[in-house]
Amino acid sequence: MKTLLFFRKLRRSLKTIYLGLVFTLIFSCNNSRPKNNETTDSKKGFPWDIPQEKPDRPLSSAMERLYDNYLTPRPEDNELFSSFKYTPLEGFDYNDGDGTISRRDPSKIIKENGKYYVWYTKRDTPVPPRGAQNSNDTIPSTDWDLSDIWYATSVDGLVWEEQGIAVPRPARPIVGWRSVTTTDILKWKGKYYLYYQGFLEASGTKGDHCPVTASFSDSPDGPWTPVNKIIIENGEPGTWDQYSIHDPYPLIYKDKIYIYYKAAFGDRPDYLLGNGLAIADHPLGPFTKHPLNPLFNSGHETTLFPFKEGIAALVTRNGNENNTVQYASDGINFNIASVTQMMPMAAGPYVPDAFDGNGNGRGITWGLSHFIGRGSGTSKYSILTRFDCDLSLDINDTEMKNTQVWLEPEVYFSQGLSEKQRKNRLKAKAE
Repeated sequence: MKTLLFFRKLRRSLKTIYLGLVFTLIFSCNNSRPKNNETTDSKKGFPWDIPQEKPDRPLSSAMERLYDNYLTPRPEDNELFSSFKYTPLEGFDYNDGDGTISRRDPSKIIKENGKYYVWYTKRDTPVPPRGAQNSNDTIPSTDWDLSDIWYATSVDGLVWEEQGIAVPRPARPIVGWRSVTTTDILKWKGKYYLYYQGFLEASGTKGDHCPVTASFSDSPDGPWTPVNKIIIENGEPGTWDQYSIHDPYPLIYKDKIYIYYKAAFGDRPDYLLGNGLAIADHPLGPFTKHPLNPLFNSGHETTLFPFKEGIAALVTRNGNENNTVQYASDGINFNIASVTQMMPMAAGPYVPDAFDGNGNGRGITWGLSHFIGRGSGTSKYSILTRFDCDLSLDINDTEMKNTQVWLEPEVYFSQGLSEKQRKNRLKAKAE
C-alpha cells in the first residue's frame, strides 16, 4: 500500500513539473515572436520589401554600402541619381567640320535680361591642331590652343546666338597670351567675373601647365576688364598642383567665394586627376587653398552645384570614382551619392542659385557640355551640346531615374579593338 501511494505522489509531481515546463516554453516562444513586423532573427532572409532605413540585422558589405554610401537604397528614389539625355544645338557653325573651328568647355549658364548666357573656349584657326612641335603663332598645338573666350545667348537653351569674343588673348607676355580657356562665371554684388586658364606656352610643350586669371565687368555683355595677373597661384614645387590649375569653377558658399579647380598630378600615363578648392572673401582674392586638397580623387572636369545645405558634384572620367555623383554637406568632404553612366563631359549646368549661398540648394535639370573628337584624321574638333537630367529637388522626372540605358550595337562596336590589340591577341593565341 505504501509503495502504491509513493508512486501516485511521484506521478502527480512529474505531471506538475511537465505542465510547468510546457507553460514556460509557450510563454518564452510568445515573447520571442517579432512584434509589429519587427525582424530580430538574423537567420531570417532579407526583407522582400526593401527597407528605406538600414535594417537591424547582419548585412553583407554590398548591402552595408547600399545604406551607408548612398542617399537612398534605390536609385529611383535618389534625388542625386539621374540618367542623362542629349540634344543637338542650333546656331553654331563649325566651318563644315574641317577642324578649324572648335567650341568646348562651356561655363555655368546664368539667366540675365530674360536670356540665358554661356561662355566657352573657341578656337578659330587657319588649320586644325598639329601638335606642340609643329605649332607656331597661327598653328595650334591642341584643340584648346590659340583660343579665346566667346559667349552666346539663348531664350530656350536650344537655339543659341553667338555674340562674339568676351575675353581675347592679351598681348605677350601677359598671362594668357598664348590661349585663354575653360572659363566660368561668377556674379557678386552686381558685378560679373570670368575666371579662366591663362596659357603662357603652347599646350603640350611641357604638358598643360598654366595658372588661373580673371576679367570683370558691370554687364554679362561686357566690356570685360582683364586683371592681367594670376588669381590662383600654382602649388609649391613637389605638390599636387605645382604645374596646372584648370577648370576654375566659382560658387558662393557660406558668404565666401569658393573656386573649385582641377589639377593633374603624377607622370603620365600613371597620373591622377583631382579637384581642389581655393577660398576668398573677394572675387579677386587673395585666395587660400584648402588644407585638405585635393578634395576629390577622380574626375576630369569640375562641375558642382548647391544642393540642400551642401555642394554636389559630377565626377566624370578618370579615377576609381568616375561616373559618380558626389555630395558634401560641408562643401569639403565629398562622398559618392550615386553611380550613373553617359555623364556630360565638361558640363556647364544652369544653376539658378549658384550665387545665393543660402544653404538651400535646389539642384540642376539641364545645361551644356561638349563632345570632343568630331571629324576624322587630323581634322578633329569639339562641339557644344545640351544635356538634360533630374538632379533637382523641384521636379520628379521618372524617365531620368531609369538605370537601364539601351544603346545601338554600333555604339559598342565603335569601341572595338585597336590594330595593335588585334595583333597582340592573335599572337598570343598562336603561341
